[in-house]
Amino acid sequence: MASSEPIALLGGTFDPPHLGHLVLAECARAQFDVAKVVFLPAGEPWRKATRPVTPAEHRLAMVRLAVEGNPNFEVDDREVRRPGPTYTVETLEALRAEGLHNLLFILGSDAIADLPNWKHPERITELARIVVARKAADGDLPTEYPIVGMPSLAISSTEVRARVVAGKPIRYLVPDAVERYIREHNLYR
Repeated sequence: MASSEPIALLGGTFDPPHLGHLVLAECARAQFDVAKVVFLPAGEPWRKATRPVTPAEHRLAMVRLAVEGNPNFEVDDREVRRPGPTYTVETLEALRAEGLHNLLFILGSDAIADLPNWKHPERITELARIVVARKAADGDLPTEYPIVGMPSLAISSTEVRARVVAGKPIRYLVPDAVERYIREHNLYR
């Protein structure tokens, strides 16, 4: 998988993946002129150990459905296949060992604020160039990292799950295939 072309990584729980994730990935791809964006669904997201998370196989399937049809998007399932908690630094180390040295790591503003609590945050910043996506409610976000220029979309996975629980529509918040998957597998009920 060695490549000298820049590649962007978008990791997350994706519980579920929504249109904000896709818009972010596309905007980052264009702005930073990367060859592709690789989505990395977390297997066991250790920072979310205090709340229930949908089984990884469902989240992985939904991410695959969400990116389907975009030749610039790929899904890497290594974190789902890895047993135990998944740590970004381990994934970045593995990608480096595979010959990928020009990595851009896309983080939301909530994640960048939490980065000091991650495993080996200083090594993460050595292994990848970090760029930040503003959340709709951020306002002014002081950061030393480049900001992804994208439209403000007030969509969150938390809101999508809550809407499903409440029996409210999620159309136009998630890709149609993801909405069907959620319904067919009775997720978030």
